[in-house]
Amino acid sequence: MDTAAAERTATGDARERRGGRGTRRRAGIRCAGLLFAAVSVVVGFRAADSDGVTPVPQLLAFLPWLLVPAGLGLLLTLLARWWAGAGWGVVLLALLAWFAEPYGTAGAPGGRPVAELRVLTSNVEFGQGTGSLVAAVRREEPDLVFVQECEYTCDAALRRDLADAYPHRRAVAGGGSEGSVVLSRFPLRGTDGVPGTMGMPGAVADVRGHAVRLQLAHPMPPLPGQVDLWRGELAALRDFAAGDRDTPTILAGDFNASQDHAAFRRVLDTGLRDAARLAGAGRTATWPAPIAPAFGAQIDHVLVSEEFSARRARFLDLAHTDHRSLVVDLTLHLRS
Repeated sequence: MDTAAAERTATGDARERRGGRGTRRRAGIRCAGLLFAAVSVVVGFRAADSDGVTPVPQLLAFLPWLLVPAGLGLLLTLLARWWAGAGWGVVLLALLAWFAEPYGTAGAPGGRPVAELRVLTSNVEFGQGTGSLVAAVRREEPDLVFVQECEYTCDAALRRDLADAYPHRRAVAGGGSEGSVVLSRFPLRGTDGVPGTMGMPGAVADVRGHAVRLQLAHPMPPLPGQVDLWRGELAALRDFAAGDRDTPTILAGDFNASQDHAAFRRVLDTGLRDAARLAGAGRTATWPAPIAPAFGAQIDHVLVSEEFSARRARFLDLAHTDHRSLVVDLTLHLRS
């Protein structure tokens, strides 16, 4: 091969290498851009204090996990030397970290303690987890039990197996996901509860001589085509919370919402506080149970008014249900 031919060959090889690098760079930029665009839509609605429309409400439940695609996109921008994109990625990561911080107030009550109580909430998935729930209740010995998706056979089992320990109850009978039950060691006075597609019974408990409002929460999930219904039923729970701020209140159940949903934050804006957060477990996932806590969202909550402090929160893995149960130890304080 003569010198000219060798030079032409070397030049061609260099062009191919540069072309290959250019192709990979463009592919990295495209992939990073797509990742950033998807994350930006969700983060944008979170920043705008809005839940948007499908699929934004569904993705907002997993907002902290968007750190993964945002981090991957940032890595791609660095490999592709796309510096504008790297800045985009840094902004997204900063916003996600900011929104991961707990929402709402978290001050300690100022009055003296007057009663201690344990609260358990559990979604038993169409009654399938009833047997595991009964065992957990006997083991944990809560004072108040909030049960969602407790259909007819679940209701009958709770009457049969727990009536002696929990002589007071409020229930909305229903099949499938519509039935709900509140069990109590304390005397109860029934209330109208909050109307909804699924049962949400309420009561006023006499806790060592102190009236405490109880309300079970189970709004519809934000399924495609039902986001407005979900938002409206969370608004009804907010109205309940805001309706009487002078009486200690416990609002517990499956909210089908996390703190990253604007509709749920409006409930917290009434002054209620998330007991799990008060106990240092504000981001522990409760759903879907098979992959929680490694991945998932905290959509099961015990919300309490400012008269309560929380000492401990625990999450129980029950068989045959897609939700983890939440147990919190509370102390009721007199208002200072």
